[in-house]
Amino acid sequence: MAEGVTDPQVFTIPAHKAFADTLAIGLLRRFGREPMGLARGVIVVPTSRAARAINDAFVRLSEGGLLLPRIVAVGDPDLDEAVGPFFDPADAAPVPPAINPLKRRLILARLLQEARPGFDPAEAVRLAGDLARTLDQLQVEEIAPSALRAIDLSGELSQHWATALSTFEVVLDRWPGELERLGVIDLVERRRRLLDRACRAWSQASPARFICAAGVTSPVPSVARLLRCVAGLPDGFVVLPGLATGLDEAAWEALGPHAPDPATGEVRRSVETHPQFALKLLLDRMGVARAEVRPWRVASELDAPPARGKAIDSAMLPATLTHRWPTLPRAERRFEGVTALDVATPAEEAQGIALKLREVLETPGKTAALVTPDRNLAARVAAHLARWGVAIDDSAGRPLAMLAPGTLLLAIVEAAGQRFAPMALLALLKHPLVAASDPERRLRWLEGARRLDLALRGPRPAPGIEGIDAHLGMGDPRSAALREAAKAWWDEAKACLAPVAAMADGGDRALDDHARLLREAATLLAGDAAWARAEGRAAADLLTALEAEGGEGPRTVSPGALLPLMRSLLDEVAIRPPQGGHPRLAIYGLVEAQLQSADLLILGGLNEGSWPALPAPDPWLAPRIRTELGLPALERRIGLSAQDFAQGLGAREVLLTRARRDASGPTIPSRFWLRLEALAEGLEPAEGLPEWARALDSAEHVPAKRPEPQPRIEDRPRKLSVTEVDRLKADPYAFYARRMLGLSPLDPVDADPSAAWRGTAVHAILEQWSKHDRHDPARLVARAHAMLDDTRTHPIVRALWRPRLIAAVEWIAGELAAQVAEGRQVLGVEESGAIDVAGVTLTGKYDRIDRLPGGGLAVIDYKTGKPPSPSAVAAGFSLQLGLIGLIAERGGFERIAGEATGFEYWSLAKKGEAFGYIQTPVGPKSGIAPEDFVGMAHDHFVGAVRDWLTGDRAFTAKLVPEMAPYAEYDQLMRRDEWYGRD
Repeated sequence: MAEGVTDPQVFTIPAHKAFADTLAIGLLRRFGREPMGLARGVIVVPTSRAARAINDAFVRLSEGGLLLPRIVAVGDPDLDEAVGPFFDPADAAPVPPAINPLKRRLILARLLQEARPGFDPAEAVRLAGDLARTLDQLQVEEIAPSALRAIDLSGELSQHWATALSTFEVVLDRWPGELERLGVIDLVERRRRLLDRACRAWSQASPARFICAAGVTSPVPSVARLLRCVAGLPDGFVVLPGLATGLDEAAWEALGPHAPDPATGEVRRSVETHPQFALKLLLDRMGVARAEVRPWRVASELDAPPARGKAIDSAMLPATLTHRWPTLPRAERRFEGVTALDVATPAEEAQGIALKLREVLETPGKTAALVTPDRNLAARVAAHLARWGVAIDDSAGRPLAMLAPGTLLLAIVEAAGQRFAPMALLALLKHPLVAASDPERRLRWLEGARRLDLALRGPRPAPGIEGIDAHLGMGDPRSAALREAAKAWWDEAKACLAPVAAMADGGDRALDDHARLLREAATLLAGDAAWARAEGRAAADLLTALEAEGGEGPRTVSPGALLPLMRSLLDEVAIRPPQGGHPRLAIYGLVEAQLQSADLLILGGLNEGSWPALPAPDPWLAPRIRTELGLPALERRIGLSAQDFAQGLGAREVLLTRARRDASGPTIPSRFWLRLEALAEGLEPAEGLPEWARALDSAEHVPAKRPEPQPRIEDRPRKLSVTEVDRLKADPYAFYARRMLGLSPLDPVDADPSAAWRGTAVHAILEQWSKHDRHDPARLVARAHAMLDDTRTHPIVRALWRPRLIAAVEWIAGELAAQVAEGRQVLGVEESGAIDVAGVTLTGKYDRIDRLPGGGLAVIDYKTGKPPSPSAVAAGFSLQLGLIGLIAERGGFERIAGEATGFEYWSLAKKGEAFGYIQTPVGPKSGIAPEDFVGMAHDHFVGAVRDWLTGDRAFTAKLVPEMAPYAEYDQLMRRDEWYGRD
C-alpha cells in the first residue's frame, strides 16, 4: 500500500442510477478540468462490453473533443496487451504465455481417455470442457490441487463420484507436466500473476495517474487484492455497482460467509443466491467494511427515482427476513415505472417486446434495450422488428453451430458419419452455402439436387457413394427416366464429395486429419462462401486450430463420434454481430448487460429455469467436496443472476415479461418475479400491450368451404384405371387433384417400407416366380429369401417381416399346387390390358388369372393386408376384380378369353394361427352372385364415368368419407376447416 494512505477510497452507485453515465459525469467533474486529466487515467472494468458502455457514456457527455482514459477489462484474455506497462512492464521478468484454450481442452480430453480407457472421444472432449472449468475454479479460488487428497470422503461418496474424483486426480497429477512440456501456463494463473504484479508495483510506487476500478464485482482473491490496492492509492478508487447500503446490519450479516460456531464448529450456510452476496464477499476479501463505502454523489438523466433503490433492496431481502414485507413503509414497496407483461406464449411475449421497442423509436433520442438470457426470445424479437425494417444487434451473439458455416460443417460430418444416408446427403447438398458463390451454378445445383431427392424417395439405399450409384442404376422401370436424370447430375456432384467419402470410408483417424478433410470438403462444396463474414472466419479459425492442435487430443476419432464432438466445439463459439443495428436499440445477454443503461429496459424471459437458470451440475466434484474445498456453491450462479436482475430493475422505465407456456408445457414464474409481486402486492400490467400483440397478426378467420371444382367436360380425363374408380366415387376431389392437377404424393426420404412398398415387393417376387420358375414351390421360397437378403431391402423388412413373408409364400406355393392338382390352370400373371367403355378407356393389370376346371376364369389379387370387406363391395366400392373380369371378358388381355366366374383375394395376412387365406368379394356375405359381379361392376363404372368424366358433376371433396380413408389431399382441401360443419 502506498505510504500515508490509510482510508480505502471505495464508492458505490445505487442500483436506481445509470452506472456508466453517473461514473462518467463524476470523472469528468473530478479530472476533466485539465486537457490531459482524463487521458492520464486508467479505468478497470469487468468486461469488454462494460468498457464500451463507459466509453459511450463519455462520448454522450462530451461537448466537444475529449481525450479518454485507458479502459481495460480484467476479464480480457490479453490483459497484458490491453494495459501494457501497468500490468506487464517491459523491465519485469516475462510471464509465460497462456495455453491456447482449444489445445488445453484437447489435451485434457486425451488425458481423460488415457485415465479411463474406452472413453468415447466426443464424450471426452465434452467432459474436458467441464474439467477445464472446474480446474479454473480451483485456480481462481487459489486452492491447491493437493487439497483434494486431504479430504477423506471415500465412505460417503457413491461409486460414480468416487470414479469421477479418482479420474480428476489422475488428470491433475499429469496436467502440470503437460504445461511444462509446452512452456505455458493456464490463463487463470497468468491473469493472477499479472494482477499481483501490478499490485506489487503500485504498492512500491504509486502511479502518477488516477486508477479507477469501476463495476467490478467478482470476489475472486486476485481481483479483491487488486481492488484493495487500487482503493489505497492516492489517486485510486473503487466504484461498486448497486451496493445495498440501506440494508440493515442484521440482513447484511445474514448473507455470510459465517465463521464456525465456537461451540460446535459448524458453519452456517451462506445465502449465495442473494444478489448482494458476491459484493459482500468482495468487501470481506478487500478488508473493507460496508460502512466505509461512500455514495458516488452524482446524478444523471437516466436515473430512476430514489424510492426504486429502496424497493429493490426490500425485494431482495434474504428469505429468512421476508416476513418484514408487510410492515415496510409503502415507499419501500413501490415500483413506480415498472410494468409487467404476462402473456400466454413465447410468440406473444416476443411480439409484445418488439412492439414496445418499436414504440420507443417514435420518441426522438429515446433508447431501449432488451436484457434476456433466452437466446430464442432474442431471436424472435429481432425477427419481429425486421418486419418494420428495424435491425437490432444481439450482443450476446449466436452459437456458430446455428449459423450457416457451422451448419455446413455439421452437415458434412453427418453425411460422412451416416455414410451418405439420403436425409443427411440431401441436407448437405441443399445447404444454402453450397454452390452459392455463382447464382447460375446454384440454380443448376439445386435442380440436380431436387432430381436426386425424387430418385431417393422410399426406403434407404445401400450405404456409401457406391450405394447411391447402385440405386440410381437400377429399380422400377417406371422411374427409369427420373433416375437417369438424377444420375447425370450425381456424376458431377459426387466429385465435390470426395473428401466426405474419404471421411466416411476411412474409419477412425486423427482429429487433425478429420479437420483437413472437413476444410477441403467445405471449400469444394461452398468455395469462399464457407469462410466469408465473421461466422465464416470463425469456422475457418476453428478448423485451422484443430489442424494445428488436433494431434494433442484423442488419438483417433471415428466418423460417428466426430458429429457430437464438432457440435460441442461449434456450440461454444459465440458469433457477435458487428456494430450496425439501430443506434437506439439493443439486445443484451446477462453478461453483456452489465453497466449498460437505457431509457427503457425490458427484462425478458422471467421464468424459473431461464432467469435464473438452473445451476449446471459439476460432473467432477460432488457438492460435498466443493464445500470442503471452499469452492463456490453451484447456487452462486443464481445470486449472480439476481444481481443482474436487481441492476436491470434500477432503470428509469422497466418492463418485465414472461410467457405462461413454452414448447414443453406450463412455466413457473421466476422467483424474482414472484418476489416483486408479493412485495408490491401485484405488478402494474403493461396497459394495452397484450391486446396490441395479439391484434397485430390477427385476422378474421373465414373457414374454407368444401371444395367442389367443376372443370370443363372436354378437360376431364378419358382414361381410367381400375384402381382409380374407388377414389373417383368416394373422394372426387382427390381424383381431381391427382389426375387433373398432377399432384401425386411423394414417398418420404429414407422411409420405412410402407404397405404399398411391401405389396410391390411381394408382387415382384410372385411375378418372377410365375414367369421364370413355372410356379415351382421351392423356387418361390428361394426368391423370397433372395429379396430379403438383398442389401437394398430395408433392414426393418429383413429383420421383422422375414418370418411372416416366408410363411405366407409357402402357403401360396402349397395352395396353388393343390389347385393345379385339382385341374386349375394358370393362364397369366402380371399383365396389363384395356378396353373402351362408356366413352373412356378402362385400363387394368391383373395379378393372376386362372382357368377353372369348369372353363370359367378366376381373377386373383394378392393382398399383403386385409382384403376389402363384403359390405364395401355391396355398396359399390372395391370392384377391381369385377372390372378386371370385364376387361378379360371383352378381350382386353392377350391370350385371355372366357367368362369370369371366380374372384379371389389371396391375403398374406394372419388368420387364426396361420398366415394366408382366400376370400371372395361375392357370395352370401355381399349378396352378389358370382355371375352378376362383372355386370354390377360395369354398371357402377358407367355411372361414375357419366357423372364425372363425360358429365359435368363437380369433384366434391370427401363425398363418401367412410370409403375415403386416405389423407394425402386433406391439407390441400383444407378438410379440418369444413368437415362436419355441414
